[in-house]
This record gives sequence, structure tokens and C-alpha cells, in this order.
Amino acid sequence: MKEKFRQLVHFFTRSLWRVTERDVSRSRYTGYNLLKITIQTVKCFIKDRVWIRAAALSYTTLFSIIPILALLFAIAKGFGFSNLMEHFLRDGMVQNGTVDTVMNFIDNYLEYAKSGVFIGIGVAMLLWAIINLADSIESNMNAIWDVKKQRSYFRKLTDYMALFIVFPIIIILYAGVSIFMTTIYQRIAEYYLISSFVHICVKLAPYALSGIIMTGLFLFIPNTKVRFKNAFIPGMITGIVFQAFLYIYIEIQMSVSSYNAIYGSFAIIPMFMLWADISWSIILFGVEMSYVSQNIELYNFGQEADNVSRRYHDFLCVVVMSLICKRFEKGEKPYTASELSDAGEIPIRLMGRLLDELENVGLIHGFSNDAKSDTEHYLPAIAISQLSVGRLLSTLESHGCEDFKIDHTKEFSNQWDAFIGHKQEMYAKTNEILLKDL
Repeated sequence: MKEKFRQLVHFFTRSLWRVTERDVSRSRYTGYNLLKITIQTVKCFIKDRVWIRAAALSYTTLFSIIPILALLFAIAKGFGFSNLMEHFLRDGMVQNGTVDTVMNFIDNYLEYAKSGVFIGIGVAMLLWAIINLADSIESNMNAIWDVKKQRSYFRKLTDYMALFIVFPIIIILYAGVSIFMTTIYQRIAEYYLISSFVHICVKLAPYALSGIIMTGLFLFIPNTKVRFKNAFIPGMITGIVFQAFLYIYIEIQMSVSSYNAIYGSFAIIPMFMLWADISWSIILFGVEMSYVSQNIELYNFGQEADNVSRRYHDFLCVVVMSLICKRFEKGEKPYTASELSDAGEIPIRLMGRLLDELENVGLIHGFSNDAKSDTEHYLPAIAISQLSVGRLLSTLESHGCEDFKIDHTKEFSNQWDAFIGHKQEMYAKTNEILLKDL
């Protein structure tokens, strides 16, 4: 029993992450990938302490919810569908008294925005509250995606406002279709098969809408290129879980409403904070899943890549430089990191580190053919007739700071001479071996 458990642990921690597409059938590789995505998403969720990000977003949401609802209702009112927005809001809350209070807040906020103490202050505060929340969402998603560059202020303003214009239109369409389907269901209730199908569609529509919205968020909010399939599947899963939790929240709300005599309307505030916290945790978990699914190959050979020996590290650098130099000599299209990883069967995560190191020491140069693409191609930064194995190894080993107080000219001269003598002997033997000729 202990041996089986040990084998199981070894499979999940080591063997699973060493499986490549060439080792197993396509169907089994897909199954292994799904398993790896699930495991790595949970690990990233814990490592990134996503629940702290969710708590911060919940706090920001509390202060931004009324301005956001005010803007959504203002846009819906402009289209003449504010009643559908109110219907959508009442469907999400059990206590109609709470909805009436929220609607009163929204009306007062819009009135203030139209007639601030100084002209434009009300509108400015509304836009600031919305952009502040949207910026917090983008920052958290970018952090999960390891994106360092944020959108420009102009892009933030235009992209966020476009998002908040499209969002109420989606809600209006959904509310309209929902009312239409409900009306149809009531009229054809006697036709069992058709009415059952319509009833199922009505019940599943919120889950589908939630999944579509999550897919859109995962696709467009991070300031990087997200592939559709890596946003769609995590988005639909997240949307279904989010909607299921919303249903549970409504049920809990019903229970809390029976204790109004004790807690009064104050109960809605901690309940909202709890809902926001868990909801953002679900959404950010979906973002982690989207990131991991698009970059699952980064985690292959994870333990080995993090503990590669110095000897094997230098060997891999020789392999990478040799491939780049040969491709350059032939005049063919330069390699990308992914192509180098495939050609040398080197884990992509380790390949990224090797390329960064080789570029930092000035041996290669990375460039992009397309300003909109993050994919870089790599060329030698030095004439290939001068790029030898000895020069490569010498450059790698001498790069960095050597300005310390240790006296290698007198007190430790024997150690230094023995070390340098061995290195120079090795460099001399390999200086005539060009990387392009390997």
C-alpha cells in the first residue's frame, strides 16, 4: 500500500511533468494536459495568494458598485431599456427592499453627476470610480499573466468605456430574451416536449451568459495576447461556477432575510462583501486557469529545469547557439523560442532562461517582426566566424561582477591560478571550434 502511494506521489510530482507529445497517444496526452492544468492552476492560486487579490478587489468593488450601476442604468436609459436593467437587478436579489434602496442610491448619484457643485465634478467622480475598479482588475490579471507593461491612460479610458457600453447592451439583450422565453414557455405549457426544452433553455441561459462574459474578460482585459481557446474553456467553467455560487448566495439571502427582525438591513453589507470576495476568488482562479492552459509547457520538467547542473547548462547553451548560428549561415528564417525548444527538445521554461542569459551577455539579439506580436526571433549578435565554443563559455563565465575584496593576486593566488589555468586551457582547446560547424 505504501509503495503504491509512493508511486502515485511520484507520478503526480515528477513523471506526469516529463511526458511529452511524442511519448504517448494524442488522446492520452490531452488527458495528461488537463490533469496538469488542474494541478498547476491550484498550485499557482496558492503560490500567488490570489485570495488576497480577491479581498482587495472586493473592497474596491464596494466603493465602485453604485457608480458602475449608475453608468449602466444611464446607458440603458439612453436606449430606453432601463426597466429591463431593473428586472435583471431584481432577479439577482431576494429582498426587494434592498433593490429599492439601491435604485434610490443610483437615482441620487445620477442626479448629483448631472448637477455637481462645480460643473463636471459629478461626472469626473463617476468616471474615476469606474476606471479605478477596471484598472485594479487589469492590474491583478496582468500580475497573474506576468505582464509588466500596463495599458496607456488613453487606451484605458477608451477600452474601459467601450467595455461599460457593451456590457449593459448584453444585459438588456439577455433580459429581453429571458422575458420572451418565459412568456413563450407560459403559452405552450400544455405541449410537454417543446415546453420542457424551452424551460431548460431558460434555466441554462444565465450560465451561458455568465460564461460568455467571463470569456470576454479573460480574452480582452489582460494586456497580452490570449488565445481564444485558452479564454473560452476557462471562461465557461468560471461562468458556470460563478452562476452556481450566485444561486447559492440568493438562497442564503433568503435565510438571512428571515432574521431581519434581529439584524435589520445591516445584514446586506457583510453578505455583499462575502459575495464579492468569493466571486472575485472564482474569477481570478479562472484567470489562473487561462494562463496555465496557454503556458502549460512552461511547467514541463519543472523540477529538473530549476535544478539543472552547471555542466548541462553550458552544454545546452552550446546547443542553442549552434542551432542559431547554423540557421543564420543558411540564410533561413531565425528561430523562435518555441522552435528552438522543439529542435533541441529543451523544456520551453528552461529555453526562455537560456535565451535571456545569452541575450544579456551580448551573444544573441531578439527581435519581433510584428509590433503587435510578443513572439521574438533570435539572431547572433556577433559575426558567426568569431563565435566559437571557447568564446561562448568564456563569455558566460566572466559575465557579472568580480569586484570583491578577496585577494586573488597574493593570499589566494594559488587557488586563482589553478582555476584560471584550467579554464584557459579549456578555452584554448575549443577556441578553434566554431558553433556553426557543430
